[in-house]
Amino acid sequence: MWILSFLPDYVTHLIFFAGVIGTVAGFVLGFIPFIAPYKLPIQIISILVLSFGLYLEGGMADNQIWQLKVKEMEAKVAKAETESQKVNTEVITKILTKKQVIKEKGDDIVQFIDREVVKYNNICEIPEIVITTHNAAAKNDPTLLKKQIEVSTDLHNQLANPPMILAPKK
Repeated sequence: MWILSFLPDYVTHLIFFAGVIGTVAGFVLGFIPFIAPYKLPIQIISILVLSFGLYLEGGMADNQIWQLKVKEMEAKVAKAETESQKVNTEVITKILTKKQVIKEKGDDIVQFIDREVVKYNNICEIPEIVITTHNAAAKNDPTLLKKQIEVSTDLHNQLANPPMILAPKK
């Protein structure tokens, strides 16, 4: 209620008690001769003030209930924030660990490529080991590189010294 934000609590209590006292006075003091002519307006005004006071008291009680609920929710939010920080830390740790593992696997493949594939730079033919290495890199599985491919000596010599192909004359 917007009125409660402007009025202090004691004003609300004073309005309520003024309404109660005015209502009682309007009914009880009606027997006094100089008050008797004003009995009806006193009763009507007192009942209106009492009603307004009851309305304000109810609004103040409702506002207190909502304030308690707000405090409870703030406590729950604060607890959830601390728990989410813990979970975020765990998730970040898992992500960093996973990135490290992926990077290590990638580094293994890059080192293998640098070591083995350089041997075949001048040859146009694609050897089996390059295909295996490419597949291992595509699957991100360095265990595929552990398999050794046996190459016969004749094939090795032939691959090391390819026959020279002459370009056709123009």
